[in-house]
Amino acid sequence: MRIIRFLDPQNQVHYGIPNDTGLATELTGNTLTELIPNTRQIQISRLLAPIIPTNVYCIGLNYADHAAETGAKTPEHPVVFMKPTSTINHPDATITIPACCTHGPEVDFEAELAVIIGQKCKDVSASYALKYVFAYTIANDISARKWQKHAGGGQWIRGKSFDGFCPLGPVLVTADTIPNPQDLWIRSTLNGQIMQDSHTSNMIFSVAHLISFLSQDTTLLPGTVILTGTPAGVGMARTPPRFLQPNDSIEIAIENIGSLTNSIIAA
Repeated sequence: MRIIRFLDPQNQVHYGIPNDTGLATELTGNTLTELIPNTRQIQISRLLAPIIPTNVYCIGLNYADHAAETGAKTPEHPVVFMKPTSTINHPDATITIPACCTHGPEVDFEAELAVIIGQKCKDVSASYALKYVFAYTIANDISARKWQKHAGGGQWIRGKSFDGFCPLGPVLVTADTIPNPQDLWIRSTLNGQIMQDSHTSNMIFSVAHLISFLSQDTTLLPGTVILTGTPAGVGMARTPPRFLQPNDSIEIAIENIGSLTNSIIAA
């Protein structure tokens, strides 16, 4: 099932199953995993990020080619950081270059598969971990590289946590539709030029391994979002570097999910 979160013409928020006519079949229920369709058709005025996360875990350096292009060693264990929920951004919304990025261009893009946990999860094995996945969506792990590298005391979170730095969407695709998350192509396109072009089979640590690792003595709440890392081709690793600029359009596409597009504006 494909699920969207959207505004109707009266600016009311709904969950629904989209169709090709600009309408969605309404879904009702208390939680994402309890959403039930009814017969009501609602006009889609604007797509929203398909989930408001309880937490956002992120994995760095999870594609060997991306680790190599950044000059980092291939990690022996998942590299974990977090984004605050205030970074969540919507499909087709703008990403603002922070006013505090005053030392030249530095804002970068990262195409990522995002995993949504559907039920409370703790101490699960990798062989069972995918049973806790409710759905998948697309994420763009926007990153201010100079803040990431030099202004956080060695921690990445500051450069990853500016407002709007985590676009999600456009849909949630439930896990029954994607039985193998390691069998999806993933791509980013900047102003029509392909920048990243890879496959989730190239992850160092699989989605199942990541869930198992993160759940060790740690409760993953329903609504937890896990960003699973980005492949090679990011802007900072190019010669010359290609950082995001006002009026750019960045699109992230993942097989069987769709595409997530955002435009860039100045502060």
